[in-house]
Amino acid sequence: MKKVLAIILGGGAGTRLYPLTKLRAKPAVPVAGKYRLIDIPVSNCINSEIFKIYVLTQFNSASLNRHIARTYNFTGFNEGFVEVLAAQQTPENPNWFQGTADAVRQYLWLLNEWDADEYLILSGDHLYRMDYRQFIQRHRETGADITLSVIPIDKSRASDFGLMKIDQSGRVIDFSEKPKGDELDRMRVDTSVLGLSPEQAKLQPYIASMGIYVFKKDVLIKLLKDSLESTDFGKEIIPDASKDHNVQAYLFDDYWEDIGTIEAFYHANLALTKQPLPPFSFYDEEAPIYTRARYLPPSKLLSCHVTESIVGEGCILKDCRIQHSVLGVRSRIEAGCVIEESLLMGADFYQPFVERQCTLEKGDIPVGIGTDTLIRRAIIDKNARIGHDVKIINKDNVQEAERENQGFYIRSGIVVVLKNAVIADGTII
Repeated sequence: MKKVLAIILGGGAGTRLYPLTKLRAKPAVPVAGKYRLIDIPVSNCINSEIFKIYVLTQFNSASLNRHIARTYNFTGFNEGFVEVLAAQQTPENPNWFQGTADAVRQYLWLLNEWDADEYLILSGDHLYRMDYRQFIQRHRETGADITLSVIPIDKSRASDFGLMKIDQSGRVIDFSEKPKGDELDRMRVDTSVLGLSPEQAKLQPYIASMGIYVFKKDVLIKLLKDSLESTDFGKEIIPDASKDHNVQAYLFDDYWEDIGTIEAFYHANLALTKQPLPPFSFYDEEAPIYTRARYLPPSKLLSCHVTESIVGEGCILKDCRIQHSVLGVRSRIEAGCVIEESLLMGADFYQPFVERQCTLEKGDIPVGIGTDTLIRRAIIDKNARIGHDVKIINKDNVQEAERENQGFYIRSGIVVVLKNAVIADGTII
């Protein structure tokens, strides 16, 4: 794995995850109460013994830079690093990144300096656990120029993905973007070729790209230099290359979720609370997910009723009821509150007791959730100040709304309270 260089694509402006991406890059969005999305691919790399990792970003990268600098600091005994490469204007290229392939193309001069045989290209907004060593081993064994990681899917979900067709050797021979009808039937493949059992292959006769690729170094450099007008790997570079290059598929038959939308992000987080086994677990000692060490105190629960929930460290909960929810670090919830099916991201800091008392006496709202507040099916971003007797319940069942000046959005029926927002006492959303 010393010959593998990992490149994590930070994505564009993250409009589908807005307003969570209003003040941060998509890979810096908090997940599971204490992590950030970038921790998933970086941890998979570290657990796979890949220690040379670049993260390409262009939007709101300040908090991502800070998180990476504080979290991933390898010792001086190896060449390991996790480094952010932000889009930059140069005399040769005055443009920002135009797409996934263009982002890599603009930094080829730097990537080329490393003695690498393969470039592993990853996405920064997926939730999964994968041993890239097996993926790269398959790439080497088949003598592939490019290998794509794919998931098997059934007919009901197939039209939502870019699908591929393979021959009996596992070589990719055709692509189709979100096909329907006869075109969908044409994309059926025998997935047992990639390792599924015959029974499972009948249930899942389609394969979809995960947006995870491994390229031979020389092949990637040539493709990017020969097709300067192509800006995207999945839609242009790889389909074009499949005509005269050996493009192989590698089957990943485990949990994988693209959490690029508010709805997918919300459901992926709440699924972590399921019993007895959630679809994805952060409790795997063999392949841990790493994040910044904050050295926070344990959480304190005073006369609380908590069911099917995750509570991050450093929280203070008083006489409240929490059901099927995820509470991030330093969450503060006052007496009489009810939190149901919600994701609270917590806070970046503690307000001292005296400051909180002064804030209340002045009629202002301290950080956290005020007394007798009801929150249901919502995402509350960091450092939000929610007042007393507030109801965040989407009472009119609105599916989409933009109320940024009032401190919230509604996406797919889920209320999203902005980072640093203030919701006044008695407000009903």
